[in-house]
Amino acid sequence: MAKATKTIRQALHYPPQYAAYFVANQVLFNRVVAFYFDCIQAHEGLLALNNKEGLTALEKLTHGTGANPHPIMPLTDLAPDIPAIFRRAAINAALGSARAFSSSLKTWRARKQKHEAKQTRSGGKKKPFKERPPVPPRSWNKSAPFYAGIFRERHHHSLMLKVWTGSCWSWLKVHTFSRDLPEGFEMGSPSLVRIRDRWWLHTPIEKTFETPAKVVEQLTTAQTRICSVDLNLDHRVAVCSVQTVDGTILATSFIGNGAAVSGCRKQLLGRIARNRSQTGIIAENEQDNADLWAKIRHVDEQIAHLVSARIVQFASEHKASILVFEHLGNLQPEKGTYSRRSNSKRAYWMKGRMFRYAKYKAWQAGGIITSRVNPRNTSRECHRCHAAVIRYNQGHPVEGYTPGAALCLCPQCQMRDHADRNARLRIGQRLIERTQEPLKEKPHARSQRAKRESKDSGVGISQDAKRQMGPSLPAARRGDHANGDGTPQGRRRRMGAPLPDIASQLRVHFE
Repeated sequence: MAKATKTIRQALHYPPQYAAYFVANQVLFNRVVAFYFDCIQAHEGLLALNNKEGLTALEKLTHGTGANPHPIMPLTDLAPDIPAIFRRAAINAALGSARAFSSSLKTWRARKQKHEAKQTRSGGKKKPFKERPPVPPRSWNKSAPFYAGIFRERHHHSLMLKVWTGSCWSWLKVHTFSRDLPEGFEMGSPSLVRIRDRWWLHTPIEKTFETPAKVVEQLTTAQTRICSVDLNLDHRVAVCSVQTVDGTILATSFIGNGAAVSGCRKQLLGRIARNRSQTGIIAENEQDNADLWAKIRHVDEQIAHLVSARIVQFASEHKASILVFEHLGNLQPEKGTYSRRSNSKRAYWMKGRMFRYAKYKAWQAGGIITSRVNPRNTSRECHRCHAAVIRYNQGHPVEGYTPGAALCLCPQCQMRDHADRNARLRIGQRLIERTQEPLKEKPHARSQRAKRESKDSGVGISQDAKRQMGPSLPAARRGDHANGDGTPQGRRRRMGAPLPDIASQLRVHFE
């Protein structure tokens, strides 16, 4: 069985005086965690136990009962009348921190031993090991979780929390604002989290489902559905196509308005450039144009989440079990003005966010596996016969290859289609070809000893190349170079697209 876990964040509505109570509760929780961390450091053998055994051992060391009236390190010296559930939550947090510190320390010691052994073998001048060892936490700022027993009466928009107010333990009722719990997920223990001057409730939820088969195993079935995705920067932010392994094309979806996104970002970057040129001075260690930079980050983050959610939603609706992207890791921003170059760079960053967000959202949607393929010539090859295509715009001559054009034509099989859709289908086919075709290995070099002639003949071994072809092509790269399919069209962007247009183009509708 596989699991998918995510966290629901709920904004809390509470009277102003509750904020001081929440602070006092968190301070007490961190004091108890630090106390138990010191106990673990004094008794390192506790880390050899599992979590349940370690919790029992720590309670015997610190908590007095009828069978254990005099614990070795009593918790009552720190604070009296701490609820058992609160104490156990602190013990689990301390155990997690102690295991992490122990693992880091063990790794550091292994690297130090490896360095010393290497210096001993070399025999030359010994170089000291300069890496500093990890140190225990000097301060604690953990959020207090609420296990069952210190929260109750949880409804859709309210719940009761038992917190330390600084003088006593009290039940406080708070109201929550958020979406409802998704279907199929089980709720975990919530945590009270402080974000700047507001308090939020973070609740982990978990869903269990059958472990999906590996990509190679799934592609052995002809009816397996693949959702191939190409992320663009102009016209459409993303284009998705669902197809089966046997080649049947089921659906295609065009998502988002890339010109509006690019135009909005470029307008904001242009304002930053003008502001900098007017002042001529940038303060050291101080962010200039902070509001504009924050707006750019927030817009890119929103678009990445909305588009990735739409991609996963489209794949789920058509029952696709594999999500495949291009591996775009070497994109370089185009040359030009500051706003043009920065716009391209941030557009590439947004592509990476879309892939990362779609990957975890696809897994949470029910175990959809994400894969990536080589992007070379995906928009230059025909998805039917794999021949080179002609790419053109409506009303222009049907000849040559125009990077970024909307239409394509294959001169061999007469395939006519949208260029982005053809590229998406080619991406899905490349995944199938990679797993189903036999691996192409480099042939072994011919043995010179087997073909060596006698020395008396006077004939040497020929080192001339046996082929008549030219040299090998460079490393795999995007076939459309810097301004092709999936790259920005600098002279066709909309300048100054209003921000509301972006939201209307990319609004996600969940049913």
